[in-house]
Amino acid sequence: MTTQRQSAALAWRHGVVSVEALGGMLGPTTFVLPDGRQVSPLQIAPWADEEQPGLPGILQRLRGEWPCVPFGRDGDRAAMGEWPVSSAVPTIDSNQHGFSSNNLWTIEPANETALQLGIAYPDAHPIAGLRRRITPDPEAAAIDIELEITARRDCDLPIGLHPVFRLPHLTGAMQLEVAGEVGAVTFPRGPDPVSIFAPDRYTADWHVVPLRDGTLLDPSRVPLARHTEEVLQLLDAPGEVALHNTAEGYRARLSWNRDHFPSLMFWFSNFGRQEPPWSGRHLALGVEPVCAALDLGPQISTSINPISTRGIPTARHFAAGETFRTRYRIAVEPA
Repeated sequence: MTTQRQSAALAWRHGVVSVEALGGMLGPTTFVLPDGRQVSPLQIAPWADEEQPGLPGILQRLRGEWPCVPFGRDGDRAAMGEWPVSSAVPTIDSNQHGFSSNNLWTIEPANETALQLGIAYPDAHPIAGLRRRITPDPEAAAIDIELEITARRDCDLPIGLHPVFRLPHLTGAMQLEVAGEVGAVTFPRGPDPVSIFAPDRYTADWHVVPLRDGTLLDPSRVPLARHTEEVLQLLDAPGEVALHNTAEGYRARLSWNRDHFPSLMFWFSNFGRQEPPWSGRHLALGVEPVCAALDLGPQISTSINPISTRGIPTARHFAAGETFRTRYRIAVEPA
């Protein structure tokens, strides 16, 4: 009997990349810069190697980057303003960020140029399965990722990519760089009791976010000064974001197809969540290209909502038998 591999790694001239079977997550990834420095920009949760019984799959070894199909999770949410009501009884998938985020992928046999893995969804799910291919750029400190989503039945689903980046511990030491004038929306009720962003607000400039206490905050410099947990969705994002780590002297770039993922969701995990396994010790930034209404799940994302009414798609239609393909890139350079 063949034992399923739990992880795999691939080295190339400009670094080492690894993947985990659980969640199909991109694991520790080290890039070698032209000046010889080694940079590891992706986050690994501080509890990733601890025994934490009862955690959902997505949290057990939380790390790096992975796809979310569907994105978010349905919940019992009363209508608020223009946001529709939803129920915790799932219409499609009961997992946070989808079946693939919480279960084991199959890592394919070793390949000298790429890491490949796939997962089959349950027979009752409208999605048949996912595949992803991670290819290091032989000429640069960068990796190119291809995601395939194959539909079993016609369906409309929110989808997203979920890179999570490591932050320096010095307040404001990382600058988030997004080109152009971009608006944003905050979470309807705040994603956590400690949240400081004013809920259910639209701002024409994502650099100016209203807070619950009536003041304003520019969230483009992280870590934030206060311990908190926040979600901010940038609308009609340009398809590239740069993260300038001024403390360590490098810039990480994430680029994607904006036609496939028209929004960019920032998840500020700023020592806010106190319950286990977070325990007030998680500092990271989710930088998540999405076709979704925040992470509110399929019911709200496929309904008329304050984001879709602004002309920004919050779900994608999949036809039975269709294989949807998208590509994105993570690169690192000196700064």
